[in-house]
Amino acid sequence: MRSDNVTKGSERAPNRSLFYALGYTPEELERPLIGVVSAYSEIVPGHMNLDKIADAVKAGVEMAGGTPILIPAIGVCDGIAMGHVGMKYSLASRELICDSVETMLMAHQLDGLVLVPNCDKIVPGMVMAAVRMDVPAVVCSGGPMLAGSYGGEEVSLSKMFEAVGAYKAGMITDEQLEDCTCNCCPSCGSCSGMYTANSMNCLCEAIGIALPGNGTIPAVYSKRLQLAKHAGMAIMDMVNKGITARQIINERSIRNALTCDTSSVIRLTRSRLIFLSMRAFWCFSADMAIYSLRPPTLLIL
Repeated sequence: MRSDNVTKGSERAPNRSLFYALGYTPEELERPLIGVVSAYSEIVPGHMNLDKIADAVKAGVEMAGGTPILIPAIGVCDGIAMGHVGMKYSLASRELICDSVETMLMAHQLDGLVLVPNCDKIVPGMVMAAVRMDVPAVVCSGGPMLAGSYGGEEVSLSKMFEAVGAYKAGMITDEQLEDCTCNCCPSCGSCSGMYTANSMNCLCEAIGIALPGNGTIPAVYSKRLQLAKHAGMAIMDMVNKGITARQIINERSIRNALTCDTSSVIRLTRSRLIFLSMRAFWCFSADMAIYSLRPPTLLIL
């Protein structure tokens, strides 16, 4: 195992002593060390529940015979960062996330990763790191936000931006604007709508690096915790079988994801840009034609 580099032999006694300082036992260090990379914070609605998701992932890892190790990751809320200088930091944060995940993986010689992101730049940033380092990895996101309610209709964050325009045009009152403000985003989770976060969480299923339900089970459902436990079990199966990210994310699975993207519910130009940003780390020479807008033949969804 990769973790033998920090846990085995007399030369690594100093390394082990620091694991013991963390409270780990010799028995735990005999098992695969699995990084649970959580972007939990109290500034991103899609991330405020990730502590519970990460705990469930850790339980799944332990049930399957591994030793989970929680690792933090940053995350920008694009909605809060929007409309001011903060938006200049959003895209750059994706590269910071990718680099930081690689850093923690390699510095501590972990055997596998369960990636626990949810929002726009965090999901691709973490996946890019897994592909770059070609390690066993599973994505388990925090899940989508429930739909809001305004004017007797189900609404998403998009309605909030529309309401601002309507207010400036004199079409709605202060009270109506406040009603929409208070009710369009009713729960934790990635903003309801096929924006980057939910799109990438769905495409992670199509590309094969996330379990079914990753993109669709709402953040507040208990099934989300069950999914997280199964993700913890799944990473142990991958580690035991030696299945790595590049064995899953390959030209065939990229075609599958692009089919989902162009033929189904997503249709995002940005998803092609995200796949292109990962292309430099793939172990095959992908024909650039697969990124055209023409839907390829559907494979397995």
